[in-house]
Amino acid sequence: MIPGPIEFEPAVLQALGAPTVSHTAPGFIDLFGNCLRMMKKVWECPDGQAFIMAGSGTLAMDMAGANLIEPGDKALVISTGYFGERFAELLKRYGAQVKILRAEAGKTVPESEIEDALRDEKFKLMTFTHVDTSTAVRVDPRLIGALGKKYDVLTVLDGVCSVGGEEMRQSGWDIDVALTASQKAIGVPPGLALLVASQRAMDAWKSRKVPVSNYYCDWSNWLPIMRAYEQGRPSYFGTPAVNLIAALEVSLRLILEEGMENRITRHKELASEFRYAMADLGLRMLPGRESDAANTLSAIYFPKGVAGSDFLTSMAKSDVIVAPGLLPSLKTEYFRVGHMGAVNRSDIVSTVAAVEKALEQLKK
Repeated sequence: MIPGPIEFEPAVLQALGAPTVSHTAPGFIDLFGNCLRMMKKVWECPDGQAFIMAGSGTLAMDMAGANLIEPGDKALVISTGYFGERFAELLKRYGAQVKILRAEAGKTVPESEIEDALRDEKFKLMTFTHVDTSTAVRVDPRLIGALGKKYDVLTVLDGVCSVGGEEMRQSGWDIDVALTASQKAIGVPPGLALLVASQRAMDAWKSRKVPVSNYYCDWSNWLPIMRAYEQGRPSYFGTPAVNLIAALEVSLRLILEEGMENRITRHKELASEFRYAMADLGLRMLPGRESDAANTLSAIYFPKGVAGSDFLTSMAKSDVIVAPGLLPSLKTEYFRVGHMGAVNRSDIVSTVAAVEKALEQLKK
């Protein structure tokens, strides 16, 4: 029950374990193109450009930064935890002048503070973490997308811990880049960096004055490949992760068969049930407000007098694995539980029972 890698559907694992075919085989070309088309449906960005690369979520972040930032560009980073800070450091590597708006632990940056920053200074790019895996804090992309449009700033949504589990309406929210990784709510083992870019983002890339400084991430190398596969033609720049993409095709199909509205509702209901159960046990959540709490994972403070290492060990004895804290300032004070993708009510019940049992044992 960690927030990625999650538990995977049997059909996804079956596709992953199938014999590896050539990346130019007609069947693989068809399923790769199908993945690109289905991504745009899951992201709700029908006119966007989808990219699939072998790599982690950080590589997807790197692709956004490398292609959209030129030396001297100003970038605004809205940070609600560990991964907002990572995005700031990443953008600096490409020569960006970065301003960071940091939220207090468990909180979001007020909309007024974001607008003040955009009003006072002209930025090319604004990044935010939809759900920060370190804090389980969820921000409202609608507000940030609207501000990006108002002030003519490219918006990048880090959806590594949200896409496929939280509501996602990239076009409707005026989000220019939305990125994620395969191993969380998308429901595929680790190894794929996934990104959808709006036409505005692609136009900004095309108007660059200097070449992209990251060879592997350069859209100049990958765009012809993505277009070829979507059109049913073989192409090559770097060998794709064939089996992972086959597994992605299965998972995206399962997601769309469930229906995005049904999937989002399921995640909301299970997350709410888990949080209510934690409250009944007297445990406090890291997100300060229910409205800021993610539906893909929860971050829960340890009760006073309970050592985190003892708690995690006790949980493991019940065959339930949860994650320790990640935010440096509070790392030893809380734990994290993932509840996304293929998770069901039985998983929630088993996890709650393991938490309760661990607390009873440690308080004796």
